[in-house]
Amino acid sequence: MKKYHVQKYTTENYDEWNEFVAKAKNATFLFHRDFMEYHQDRFEDYSLLLFDETQKLRAIFPANRVGTVLYSHQGLTYGGLVFETNHNPIFTPKMVNSLLLFLIKESFTEVKIKIIPTIYNKSNTQEFDCYLHEVGAELLNREMNLIIDLRNEWKLSKSKFKHFKKAEAKLEMIEEDDLSLFWNDVLIPRLSEKYDANPVHSLNEIQQLKEKFNSNIVQYSAYHEDGIVAGITIFKFNKVIKSQYGATTKAGEKLRALDFLFISLIQKFKNEGYLYFDMGTVSNNEGLLNQKIELGCDVFTNDFYCIKL
Repeated sequence: MKKYHVQKYTTENYDEWNEFVAKAKNATFLFHRDFMEYHQDRFEDYSLLLFDETQKLRAIFPANRVGTVLYSHQGLTYGGLVFETNHNPIFTPKMVNSLLLFLIKESFTEVKIKIIPTIYNKSNTQEFDCYLHEVGAELLNREMNLIIDLRNEWKLSKSKFKHFKKAEAKLEMIEEDDLSLFWNDVLIPRLSEKYDANPVHSLNEIQQLKEKFNSNIVQYSAYHEDGIVAGITIFKFNKVIKSQYGATTKAGEKLRALDFLFISLIQKFKNEGYLYFDMGTVSNNEGLLNQKIELGCDVFTNDFYCIKL
């Protein structure tokens, strides 16, 4: 029977951690330390590494702590136990038990986990999810995640397509390296006006992340008569496109510029062979839900679990 040693991440593990993430079967670039640490001042990192008896790294757990509660990192969209490429599921129970025993010794009382959607996994592995019930995990919340399966026939509504054809004659989509125009002229004013909110990432933060993950973070903007009227910030993964931010000006709203961008990008990435287009979660907003359904989305789930120690 394999034994696992659990230890807390330190900066000495930086290279080993990132090399593991690059090859893991259920990791994305969000787990790279450079992405996790852009907002390190907001979280007390408590990420963990699991080694076997030969001191080979077999799994990681991106996390932060708040008092006696361990979270699969609150600064990330999802998390959980991340396995090496050739991980054998028969070892998952031992890994989970080793992790929980370590946390009990460290005086934690709860673990809260945001499960990574299977569409992001290099292989559609769900062994960690399956074992959660064995350790008494409670389902805390289940969100609606709106996703288009690009392998299937696209269920774009007739009205969306009709308006897209009209907008296509008036608008131009441009890929941009500089996100400042979208952030300052569209996203920040729009979020402030509609929701009295700010983007999760400041302009400085997203620009720094763009520099470090240039091929993963891409900005597309819609222009009308040389002026920006809408934008979508894309996070690109191995087989998934995630629309991280999307916003339009009042003028762009009249031109249906955001729909123009979404439809253009869905078609673009479908043609390039991506498998999924993730348009994020929707909670208690029928208008937004209907908009994404009309763009062709189906409802997937994002699950949040709690384990009492």
